[in-house]
Amino acid sequence: MTRHHPIALRRSAIIAAAALTVGAAGTLAAPGAGAATPAGTPKLELIAASPAVTVNRYEDQPGVYLDLGTYVTVDGGPLELRVTRKSYNDPVVASQVIRSGGRTLTKSVPKGLLKDFSGLPDFLKVSISDASGAKVADTTQSFCPNNRAGRIRPDAPATSKYPESCSDNPFALGGVWGVEKGWAAATSQGFRDDNPIDLKAGVYTAQVSVAKKYRDLFGMPDKTQTIKVTVRQQDSEGQGLVGAKRGQKNASKSPKPAANRPVGRATGPAGVPKPDLRALPAYGIAITNGDEGGAGAVAGKDYLAFSATVWNGGPSPLVVDGFRKPGAEKMDAYQYFYDAKGKQVGYTPTGTMEWDPRDGHQHWHFSDFASYRLLGADKKEIVRSGKEAFCLANTDSIDYTVKNANWHPYDTDLATACGEESAVSVREVLDVGNGDTYSQYRPGQSFDVTDLPNGTYYIQVIANPDNRLKEQSTANNVTYRKVVIGGTPGARTVTVPKYGLIDAP
Repeated sequence: MTRHHPIALRRSAIIAAAALTVGAAGTLAAPGAGAATPAGTPKLELIAASPAVTVNRYEDQPGVYLDLGTYVTVDGGPLELRVTRKSYNDPVVASQVIRSGGRTLTKSVPKGLLKDFSGLPDFLKVSISDASGAKVADTTQSFCPNNRAGRIRPDAPATSKYPESCSDNPFALGGVWGVEKGWAAATSQGFRDDNPIDLKAGVYTAQVSVAKKYRDLFGMPDKTQTIKVTVRQQDSEGQGLVGAKRGQKNASKSPKPAANRPVGRATGPAGVPKPDLRALPAYGIAITNGDEGGAGAVAGKDYLAFSATVWNGGPSPLVVDGFRKPGAEKMDAYQYFYDAKGKQVGYTPTGTMEWDPRDGHQHWHFSDFASYRLLGADKKEIVRSGKEAFCLANTDSIDYTVKNANWHPYDTDLATACGEESAVSVREVLDVGNGDTYSQYRPGQSFDVTDLPNGTYYIQVIANPDNRLKEQSTANNVTYRKVVIGGTPGARTVTVPKYGLIDAP
């Protein structure tokens, strides 16, 4: 069983942000011609890092993922957007934050502009022509300001305080998007783009510009960049990037566990900040067939697969260390607690960790982090998922507007979070504002629905099911997602109603 559904990803050529060079800041047009703008207002401009790019097309791709090497430069002040929604029954809204002379000003982004937390939709207009000059494609691209940023001049801040990506979790609640003053952010997400263009091998010309609604919003000059695009055909051998972890990012160095098993009497967490584990509704729901294989799968059976996220609403990180006694198969797990200044102030035993040797896992799992159950229409349990132990990792940003949210979490994929088989100790962390997502796309790690009658069911996601972990509140630990199963054995179907305004089956 793998933790996530393997998806073959292809990276088009990516131009390093650090190699960006642009003209003097004075060449950037001021926003809102003739209108007074507060000091600190960012000045944005679309640039092309190179007049020509080469992108690859692979045999098993539906098209070409266009990374055209265009960037949005920011000067005059940082670009910062706060993105939120009150509930899943409310739309996503955003405001721009401008810090001017000791004051913090906010500017509302027009309602209805944003669809989710993945970025600014339809930000770029892209027109593609072939070598004869005939137009072959018109498309748009979204823009995540947190995407692949780099400095554009030596006196810019050395590091960025903003997060490194936007969230594609459909149940995200809050985000912070930003580009530092003197920095630039890539407009393309490369292999993460979801709108490949069907271009054959050859030479093309791309005309790229910012949509008028965003030029007006940010006071950007009306400028079109022209880029020569060479599409190169590649075979698929050796080119795939398999992502087992949803939302996988380049991980920072993992924090080390305590050097030794804690000694003495465990100190209770009374009066100290604790994490707040919260379950999100299931999504990515589909019927899979046992013929696809996977540990525990039975050919000819139907399985209900889904993704599930448990996140930490804070105000303190969840920190769990495991310690193994010589020769022991399991580690003893301890939860650690920290005061408001980040100083460790206590710990308590919290179960065990176990080594999972299966392909796609091969790491240490913490037991009893979450539980998944399929309930009938009366919300009584029918099937329980076999998944009970988890490797904790910060795979998804869920709400970076909560108190103490960590915009730069450690352990963003399995390779850094969960230790090696020979480890004597391991630390697993779920940072504030971040979620840990599992996709149950392998039969045997899902619900066997072969013999269930058609009808209405609920996928129940439970965080901290046995209350082993100490947290701020347990009132938000359970969610339900309604599903309707139909069809016949071997050809089952599933319909997933909206969850509030969220239409994410």
